[in-house]
Amino acid sequence: MLTFIGLGLYDERSVTVEGREALADADRAFAEFYTSHLVGATVEELEAYHDIDIEVRDRAGVEQDPGPILDAAEDEHVAFLTAGDTMISTTHVDLRLRAEDRGIETRLVHGVTAQSAASGLTGLQNYRFGKAVTLPFPYVHGGDPVPKSVVDSLEANRELGLHTLVYLDIKVDWEGRRGVEVDGDQYMTADYAAELFAEHWDGDALGVAVCRAGSPDPVVAADRLSALAERDFGEPLHMLVIPGEVHHVEADALSALGGAPEELFDDEN
Repeated sequence: MLTFIGLGLYDERSVTVEGREALADADRAFAEFYTSHLVGATVEELEAYHDIDIEVRDRAGVEQDPGPILDAAEDEHVAFLTAGDTMISTTHVDLRLRAEDRGIETRLVHGVTAQSAASGLTGLQNYRFGKAVTLPFPYVHGGDPVPKSVVDSLEANRELGLHTLVYLDIKVDWEGRRGVEVDGDQYMTADYAAELFAEHWDGDALGVAVCRAGSPDPVVAADRLSALAERDFGEPLHMLVIPGEVHHVEADALSALGGAPEELFDDEN
C-alpha cells in the first residue's frame, strides 16, 4: 500500500491527526521536499516526532527512478510525504498512477494548502481566486523580470474580478543534504516580488503579502505594491496575493487583518 500524506504548512506538528496516524501505521516513509517544504522543521525533527526514518528523494528521483518506492509498496505499507497537501504536483500524481498500474493500493491523506491558508489569513474569499501563478527569480529564465505568462494570467484574472495567488520561487541545494533548511537555499520574499511587479507591471495596484502561513507568527500586510516593496517581512515562506475586485467584506478584512489603507479600495473599485 502507498499512502500519500500532506504534512501541512510549517513544522512537524502541522500534519492532521489522520496523517499522523497513517504515518505511524507505515513500515517505511519516503518524502519529496523540492516542490515545497517545511521551513519550521528539519527532516531529523520530523523523524523524531513521528518515530520513523524518512528517505528523502529529490524531484528527479521520484519522476525518473520511482522503482524503490513502488517496490517497497508492493510488500509493505509505504508513506510518501510532501509539505502542504498531497497531489499538488504532477510528480506526485504520476507516482500514484504508476502505483495503480502495478496493482498497488493507494490512499490520500490531505493537508492544509497554501491557497486555503492565504484565503483564511487575508479574509479574501476562496471562491474568488482565479488561476495561481509562480513568480521565478529573473536569473532562472533570463527573460523579463516578470514573465509575460505571469502578467497575462494576472490580468485575465483581474478582468474577471478574481484574485491571483502568486507563489514565490524557491531554489534549494539538496546535494548531499537531508535537512529542510540548508545553506545555499534561496527564497523569494514578498517585498522583492512586490518590487518586481511594481517596477515591471503596476506599482499602484493593491497587493497582499502573506508570510509564514501555518506558523505561530504569520504576517499579513496589504498595501500598494510599491509600498510593500519597501518593507521587510522576515523569515520565509512568503506568498503574494494580487486581488481583483474586492467585496466590501474583503475590504474590511484586509483593513483589519492586513492594515490596508482604506483609500486603496476606492482606487481599486
